[in-house]
Amino acid sequence: MYQPRPTAWSISARAICDFVGGGDTHQMYVRELEATTRLADEGVYTEATGRGLRGIIAEQAQLAGWAAYDAGRYEEARGHYLTALAASKAADDSALEGNSLAFLAYLEWAVGGGSGIRFATAAYEALGANAAPVVRALLVDRLAWQHATSGNAQEADYALGLAEEAIHERDDDPAPDWAYWVDRDEIAIMTGRCWAELHRPLRAIPALEEALNRYDDTRARDKALYLSWLASAYLDAGEVEHAAAITGRVLDLSEGLASIRPIGRARMMVKRLEPHRSLAPVGALLERVKG
Repeated sequence: MYQPRPTAWSISARAICDFVGGGDTHQMYVRELEATTRLADEGVYTEATGRGLRGIIAEQAQLAGWAAYDAGRYEEARGHYLTALAASKAADDSALEGNSLAFLAYLEWAVGGGSGIRFATAAYEALGANAAPVVRALLVDRLAWQHATSGNAQEADYALGLAEEAIHERDDDPAPDWAYWVDRDEIAIMTGRCWAELHRPLRAIPALEEALNRYDDTRARDKALYLSWLASAYLDAGEVEHAAAITGRVLDLSEGLASIRPIGRARMMVKRLEPHRSLAPVGALLERVKG
């Protein structure tokens, strides 16, 4: 009897998306997902092995969904996330289930569906008592974002406090490898983004700048995105020229990326800067975009 042995999907396969856009990786992740799904559907294996395979399917579907989302293929992203949610439940993995719901929350925010808070709350509540601190930090971090983008400052502040506590909590057990990227800088960046969305620049700017100082330009997409919230915060603070300069950096980092998100953020910032076109840095930026 052939019994496939599920192993943790390699971090290197996931980490590719740290450096390239979803338009370049989506089909690769879909092929991996299809291969694992065929194995699960056609193989003969024990119940424990089956749960392991479903867990891998959940992880792969989450990543395929994220790549589709990054490329602007929202309905495909939704389908992958729903696949991930079903697979995580079949795997009896509450952490993966919570992460699937958090992805759906982020998608709802992006498409304006209005149910991001509901999904993000369900994601955090899905966690069991023994959830790894880094997973709790990630999911409550995502809940903070949904509240911030809905204008709920008090709720966002409370959730950010929980994320900060969780990321500093000591844990002797290894965290899931799909959460490898969640660290103190990630929590600081989300903190800054939340306060930028809430138009509280004095809180947003220090958190974003401290973390971004450690961000390498090779992670161009994420750095461009996070810089766009820094630019927004500086504009709210009345530092128009500095906001224009940072927006220029967003455009620089966005060149050649197979991702719709950084350039979308840059265009939003350009629109916000248009009333200040009489300032030389802003005028130069507008001419650059126009050209």
